[in-house]
This record gives sequence, structure tokens and C-alpha cells, in this order.
Amino acid sequence: MFNFSIISNGMQPMMQFATAYQTMAIAAGEVIFRRSLMMVSGSMSTPAAVNMVVEKATTFAEAAREAIAATVKGENPVGVATAALEPYGTRTAANVRELRG
Repeated sequence: MFNFSIISNGMQPMMQFATAYQTMAIAAGEVIFRRSLMMVSGSMSTPAAVNMVVEKATTFAEAAREAIAATVKGENPVGVATAALEPYGTRTAANVRELRG
């Protein structure tokens, strides 16, 4: 992947956050594309459609919990944002794996 050692130590957390965010955003785009194809073709089951909606709320709750925990630990704003992003990255990566089959 990207070699963060060439970036000054002060910028490394921000660059790591930006990279994690972009990775999550690309995965989310693939998930949206694949699920849209499933909806258009009629191959999405009712439980899958319900899960697609419910997972948004549960992932948001997990992200909020992680952000609060990071804040309580005294993390800086980038650390809090990184903690909040992690559940989204985990969920989108899992969705991509599941949808690719």
C-alpha cells in the first residue's frame, strides 16, 4: 500500500485517516452498484433488503460508541474521526466480500 514513512510524523494520522476513508468510500460505491443491480434484476430477497436498511442504523450506533470512547480516552480530533470511521470500513468491506460471492 502507501508508504507513510515519507510523510512527517505530524501528518501521518491524517493521511492514514484519509486513506481509510477513501478505501471505505470505494468499497461503499461497489456495494451500492452491486445492490442496485440486484434490485433492478429482482434478485434481492426481502430479508436482504431489510438488512440493508437496518445495518445503517447499527453501524451508525457502533461508530458513535467508538467516537465517544475515543473522546473519553482523550484522543485528538483525527483519532476520534478514525475511531468513528472504523465500523463503517469494517461493514463496507464485509458487504463487498459478501456481494462478490
